[in-house]
Amino acid sequence: MADNILHMIGRTGPLFEKDIADNEAELSKVIESSRFLVIGGAGTIGSAICRELFARNPKVLHVVDISENNMVELVRDIRSSKGYGDGEFATFAIDCGSDIFKVFMSEQMKRIGGYDYVFNTSALKHVRSEKDPYTLMRMIDTNIFNTDLTMSLAKKAGAENYFCVSTDKAANPVNMMGASKRIMEMFLNRRSETMPVSTARFANVAFSDGSLLYGFNRRIEKGQPLSAPSDVRRYFVTPKEAGELCLLSCLTGENRDIYFPKLDENLNLVTFSSIAVKYLENLGYEAVQCSTEQEARDRVSELKARHKYPVYFFESDTTGEKDFEEFYTDEEKLDMDRFESIGIIKSEPVYDNGKLEYFASRIETMRAEGGWTRSELIDLFNEMIPNFNHKETGKFLDGRM
Repeated sequence: MADNILHMIGRTGPLFEKDIADNEAELSKVIESSRFLVIGGAGTIGSAICRELFARNPKVLHVVDISENNMVELVRDIRSSKGYGDGEFATFAIDCGSDIFKVFMSEQMKRIGGYDYVFNTSALKHVRSEKDPYTLMRMIDTNIFNTDLTMSLAKKAGAENYFCVSTDKAANPVNMMGASKRIMEMFLNRRSETMPVSTARFANVAFSDGSLLYGFNRRIEKGQPLSAPSDVRRYFVTPKEAGELCLLSCLTGENRDIYFPKLDENLNLVTFSSIAVKYLENLGYEAVQCSTEQEARDRVSELKARHKYPVYFFESDTTGEKDFEEFYTDEEKLDMDRFESIGIIKSEPVYDNGKLEYFASRIETMRAEGGWTRSELIDLFNEMIPNFNHKETGKFLDGRM
């Protein structure tokens, strides 16, 4: 499957093999003697981190996630592929923003002495999440305040380093998801003065839960047509590469380092529509472009009988879609020499404490008043990020097939 994914996203080999090999001795030594907590560990990125850690026999690996079903699959996957290590491996289906989680962290401090490293991969990651004020508020909770909370709890648990996933969309953001992660980075910078933190910005994780490519699998299972934008070009990494990048950032990164993959724009930017065509070829189908969604829906049975498959490609017109992807801005200081396939943004503890307090206070006031609007939240984000170029079209992905 891994080789097929690489072919579909326009690459011939994995990104980080040499960098992992060069650092393997250090990684293995640290992991086998350390206690780890992975928050959001049953998602695509979190489970990839768990597999990387488990393969190196950690002293303790605890996984927290709100999805019971994904957690069950994580355990089955690890037991079926890696078996049983020498350390303690346990999963907990709890919300990291809850009072229950605070009690959990306190109890683990007493029972096992806390954690040496904490990975936080929990996030609302979809551009579609900005369509209504309620999901937007949950995004602020998950991406910003829960991150700030879990980092403070990680410090109390004695963690040597806290890692949190950011996104390429935090660089010059045009959507609320990317902007929330940019504001998250501001809160992390403030926390970085009391404990080390590292992050990673990376592109779309191919076939991650809920992604368009993940949806391709579901459409085929259900005998439904494939639909994809023809003009949106994106960078992609595989789930394993995502796990490796996070692992390297957490265990080798210095305070406030932001790791990102070195990708060549000409070689690695690919359209969703081109992936759809290669995806179908891999299954033995020839893609047939339809002029409307209804035509694509109507022709599934007819075309499948001839080893063909209907696709509907369109130009993107939805709110928050960035025209291009970037991992850093012109103002950020880079280290491009330490790794072969990874660049590092070297960050100073730059933040405006007054702004962060104002942001938290405004959100608290909105919630205390029992209501808020989408435009109020967008205005607040504009105050936090002066160059926030929010792309508003009035259309959202819920209106697409």
